[in-house]
Amino acid sequence: WHRPTRRSTASPPPRRRGSTMTSNAEAAACVGEYCNYGWNEVLTHMSPYGWGYFGIGLGLGCSVVGAAWGIWLTGAALTGAAVKAPRIRSKNLISVIFCEATAIYGVILAIILLTKVQTKELADTLPADWENDQFYFAGYAVFSSGLSVGLTNLASGISVGIAGSSCALADAQDPSLFVKILIVEIFASALSIFGIIVGIIQSNNADFPTE
Repeated sequence: WHRPTRRSTASPPPRRRGSTMTSNAEAAACVGEYCNYGWNEVLTHMSPYGWGYFGIGLGLGCSVVGAAWGIWLTGAALTGAAVKAPRIRSKNLISVIFCEATAIYGVILAIILLTKVQTKELADTLPADWENDQFYFAGYAVFSSGLSVGLTNLASGISVGIAGSSCALADAQDPSLFVKILIVEIFASALSIFGIIVGIIQSNNADFPTE
């Protein structure tokens, strides 16, 4: 499905030299047969459902990548340090839990956003003069929400992983340092909470039309 506009059969009107302004009619008309003549046509005529699902995929994918990256950093340091100091194995697993929380936040947001795009199939029944503002606002809102949460969870997962690996190595040398560095991990993990709060607010008014 793409934006229901008629393909222009004539060449686009000439522009004045040095002018970058584009009229609404010129922006809505497709030069290519499938509205794929350049990135401008592709991005402005992509289905709002496509924008929504891209946002959900990016949000979930980046969150899982951040969690996996953090667990990789923390787990490698933890297993290496535990060879010399086996006592650190249990309590430093909390660093792995903090990393896994970023993936859980991504799953939660993906479920919330999926409930917003599960609507009636209207793609083939819309008239040519349908007002697309509500469609595209919902698609862009879901996309931006997923992207915001995905990027914040990616950054949070990596930062928690680096702090967790430092915590394991420091705890192996000096047990009194564990609580001090754990506070750093908590602040790094809070970044993902900020992201999911803003992401939910962004998608609040993303209502796809149902009739």
